[in-house]
Formats: sequence, C-alpha cells, structure tokens
Amino acid sequence: MPGAPTIREALDAAQQATDRIEARVLLREVLNQSDAWLLAHDDELLTAEQAQQYVALAVRRVAGEPVAYITGRREFYGREFVVNPSVLIPRPETELLVELALQRLPAGESYSVLDLGTGSGCIGITIAAERPRAQVTLVDVSEAALEIARVNALQWAPANTVLLHSDWYSAVAAERYDLIVANPPYVAEGDAHLQQGDLRFEPRTALAAGVDGLNDLQRIIAEAPQHLRAGGWLLLEHGFDQAVACAWLLEAAGFQDVFNAPDLAGIPRVSGGRLDS
Repeated sequence: MPGAPTIREALDAAQQATDRIEARVLLREVLNQSDAWLLAHDDELLTAEQAQQYVALAVRRVAGEPVAYITGRREFYGREFVVNPSVLIPRPETELLVELALQRLPAGESYSVLDLGTGSGCIGITIAAERPRAQVTLVDVSEAALEIARVNALQWAPANTVLLHSDWYSAVAAERYDLIVANPPYVAEGDAHLQQGDLRFEPRTALAAGVDGLNDLQRIIAEAPQHLRAGGWLLLEHGFDQAVACAWLLEAAGFQDVFNAPDLAGIPRVSGGRLDS
C-alpha cells in the first residue's frame, strides 16, 4: 500500500486478502472510528503511520490470526467483551445458551447461577447483567482466563459476579444453585477442525475433551445433581452430533424435562434438564 492511500483505497486493497467486513473492523481499530465515519470519510487520506499500522494488522489476519485476538474484543449479546488467546472467542451460536438460561430466570427475582469454564465470562456475565438480582459465580481452571473474565465482569456486572479458580465444581464445595450453565470443551481430540481457521489459535484445553469430545460433558452432568437445588436446571452447549449422548447422560443422572435446542443454523446446540429432587 504505497504512499498515502485514502480510506476507500485502503479498504479495497485489504479486501484482496480478507473480506470487506474484516477489513473494516481492522481499519476501525487503527482509526478508532465507526463504520458510519469510515463511509462518510472514505476519500480522506490515511497518514503514513496509520497506513503502516493497517498493513501490519492485515498481515496478521492473512496469517490466520483471528480478528478478535487482533483487536482484543468481540461483541456478544450486545456487549463488547475483552478477549485474548487465553480464552475462546465468543460466538453468536452461544447466545442461544444465554437465551435459554434467561427464560428460566424470570426478571425481578433472586437466583444463584454457576457458570462452569467461564473463559471470557461472556455467558455468566451476560446473565448477571440481564438479571441484576441473580448472584452469578464464574469458575475456570485457567488463571489466565479468569484475569480476562475479571476485566469483563468489572465492565458489565461488578455487583453480582464472583470469580473462582476451580476445576469444574472443585471450589464450590456443597453450594447449590438454581441454574448451572456450561460451554465446556466438546471437540474430539483427533477432529481435523482443530487444525483449521480460528481454532488453530484458540486454547486447545478449552476445545478438546477426549477421543469423542464427551469427557467434560460427562463429568459436568454426573456431578451436577450435587450442586443444584430441587427444580434447578443444567444447560450445556455441545457439538452438532452430541445431542443424543447428552440426553442419555442427563436422563441417567436423574434429570427431568430433558430437551435439546437448535441454533439459528438448525444445528443441535444446547441440551438441558431439570433436577426434580
């Protein structure tokens, strides 16, 4: 990108290597401006320093680095969350897990919620922000992930979130909750997708769980009855081909009203059940 290009020229050049949406996201990062501003000023010249910064970000994206890690942010359920390579990148399909949780937590009432393997905190923090009378405990085995979750909790729900370093339920002792949510690792260790796209850059320990991807789902479901109040719900995100296995595991653990819900693409995405007693 020789000389001093205009905003339009910079975007046109960048989209030769990436799509236009990503090109705009990266230029917004450099200029600290909105899409509307970029459109209104598309004939404005970049400075040499801005052009150099933009090229550097585009090169990182061409090398495969996720845009969310480049910018350090990703939107989830209408809020912007801080992310880095210590945590998974929040994805739109995970918003289904939040929606199903909120349906079981009528507004204006008090609840206790446990978010297992919180990562960036996007699930539990969103629930806490949407239900300010709920007390939400966020746990993760990764201290680095908890550092990111703590930043996000302070931004969006500082009054009703608690963060704990915990290997699943290990740090919550005999505490019981009205709702447990989890988006655990559920990819099979040998899955070829782990070597593709953004997954190459995300923490493997937050993605893969044994030869069939069910190791952590099995543990979470089996131990959940010890940590739920009567009538409490367990909701889990899982892989596209794991709904039947999750239903069987939930029923074997004594859950009632076991269900599966598809995401917007029609892919079985969330399973759950209610603890009757």
